[in-house]
Amino acid sequence: MKKENSAKLNISNTTKIAYVLLLGAYTSLLFVLFKNQAFHTEYQVYGSDVDAYLMEMMGLDSGFDFPYPVYFTLGKMLAVFGGVNMGATLSATILNSISPAVLSYFMLKYLCPFVPEKSKNRRAYEGFILLATYSLFFVSMLYPPEGIYLPGMYLKNLGVFSANPYYNQTYLAARGFAIVAFFLFAHILTYYEDHVDIREYVTFSVFLLLATLTKPSFTLVLITAAAVHMIVKLIMSHGKKTKAFLCLLATAVPTFITLLIQFGGVFGSSSHAGEEGGIGFGIGRAWGIYTDNIILAVMLANAFPGVVMLLNFKRFKDHEVFRLSWEFMMAGFLEFLCLYEKGERLVHCNFAWGYIYGIFFVFVSGLMLLIENTVKKKQHVGLLVFEWVVFIWHLGCGLAFFAMLYGGGYFYV
Repeated sequence: MKKENSAKLNISNTTKIAYVLLLGAYTSLLFVLFKNQAFHTEYQVYGSDVDAYLMEMMGLDSGFDFPYPVYFTLGKMLAVFGGVNMGATLSATILNSISPAVLSYFMLKYLCPFVPEKSKNRRAYEGFILLATYSLFFVSMLYPPEGIYLPGMYLKNLGVFSANPYYNQTYLAARGFAIVAFFLFAHILTYYEDHVDIREYVTFSVFLLLATLTKPSFTLVLITAAAVHMIVKLIMSHGKKTKAFLCLLATAVPTFITLLIQFGGVFGSSSHAGEEGGIGFGIGRAWGIYTDNIILAVMLANAFPGVVMLLNFKRFKDHEVFRLSWEFMMAGFLEFLCLYEKGERLVHCNFAWGYIYGIFFVFVSGLMLLIENTVKKKQHVGLLVFEWVVFIWHLGCGLAFFAMLYGGGYFYV
């Protein structure tokens, strides 16, 4: 994957126009949803987490601590266009739209080289990549039709979780920065033991910090996954790559400092958590609030990426995005499974956000591999059809789930 990642991205003018049109359509679509959430007047109608965010922007006590200022500061600035509700709407819309903008770029950059530029099918292929990229922002967990209940599963969403929680604006606001940091880090891991690319290191450090300042959930999991990966590599080198290890570690210093400040803001003596706050250890302690069948919940959330992983296990050796996504997923899964917030924050399941990031990134890497295998005919046609069917199943459920939210439904289903 190194060659594809470093190659210059050359796409047709038609694709560039499609890129702008799709981004504009997606932005307009989500603006309407976020506006309805911010201006809702009835409880559980367009239900979301925005109520507490609006209070934070107005300087009122929301009962929560939000020591990550990007979304809130931008919302306050944009409030001049129509009050705090419109400020929150515009802030969520702008920051959320970074995600498809940057993911489209990375998907085109990685996948375009599989079809020659002079091929008559190249323009159609570029358009397909764009459509596939946007489909990732509408996939969700699998769930049965109304009236059918699975063992231990009381809710379709909570306890299972969707890769696209369109009811939590801070997650959506941070995801664009997280996507850039993720892809940059995946590339850095391919060469950091041999040399240092100052420009890429600084860029990664900046986007990691931006993600942390917007919502720290991504960073907590990435640092865990990165630490395990880098320590294992350091041991394998018998300590010979210590300098390379420390140079890459230095990129996270601003983020480490920020995390310490944020931790104090959430669990410090002056926080809402008070003396009861803190982090506890307990297998399934928080997760088990919403489901009695964690194993089935994981399968429903990750059917497609799980199938792709099992059928492409050998690609862990040469596909940096695929490998890092599953390292990230395992870190997020274990953190959510084993850790919980004490006191009244227990029911919020805030460690789930890192796991949700993991779900999103294994969907991304899984679709990347599926497109590559389809174009290069690396798998039997029967296996390809099966993988596409499972992905479309997730997409169908996701579109129905999104339509429900878009029509004013409540995510607590």
